[in-house]
Amino acid sequence: MGAIIEISTDRKITIEGVEKLSGAEHNVIPDRNQAASFACAGLASKGDIFVENARQNDLITFLNTVRKVGGGFEVKENGIRFYYDGGFKSIALETNVHPGFMTDWQQPFVILMTQANGLSIVHETVYEERFGYVTELQKMGAEIELYDKCLGGLECRFSNTYYYHSAVIKGPVELHSAEINVPDLRAGFSYLIAGVIAKGESVVNGAVYIDRGYEDIDEKLRNLGAEIKRI
Repeated sequence: MGAIIEISTDRKITIEGVEKLSGAEHNVIPDRNQAASFACAGLASKGDIFVENARQNDLITFLNTVRKVGGGFEVKENGIRFYYDGGFKSIALETNVHPGFMTDWQQPFVILMTQANGLSIVHETVYEERFGYVTELQKMGAEIELYDKCLGGLECRFSNTYYYHSAVIKGPVELHSAEINVPDLRAGFSYLIAGVIAKGESVVNGAVYIDRGYEDIDEKLRNLGAEIKRI
């Protein structure tokens, strides 16, 4: 369109003004966060799910991490199939800006890690206070401890701060039902995954947050076999 935009390696974006922008044609990429979220739901529930229009090039880091944890996937022409492949292994995971492991993927992936054998580590390097959703998962039996240290990777910008930006997840654990409150969008979908795989009936309050990023999510999960209803 004629814009002059420079992106530096230190995340600095410089925009130089121009007299005018021209028209252009652009295809919006499929939602990577939805693809990863449904993939985690299918894997954590030991299921088999096909995510239509998910693209390998957009999800390379996510797919590599799925492979490391022991999940199965198959790239097809019109999407990606994710399936349970006989057990999950613990891993050390670090979030980063694209093309790294996106911070929006770590919440649903943490649910998957609660079903992995051993101690997994998540080091959050993008946002502070990103583990605020963990307390509600602990109510469901998740064994997760938070630390203000840089675990499982290099020191990040939160080093020597009081932000809890690393998590250690012990698995596998059998989650149980609870009434939990959604603090934000990605945490909300993670709670739905936890509720689906937990023993008993869970209540997830704050569906309005989930609706911001997942259209007709209750209907979609019902179509996949989940026993879920909106109240």
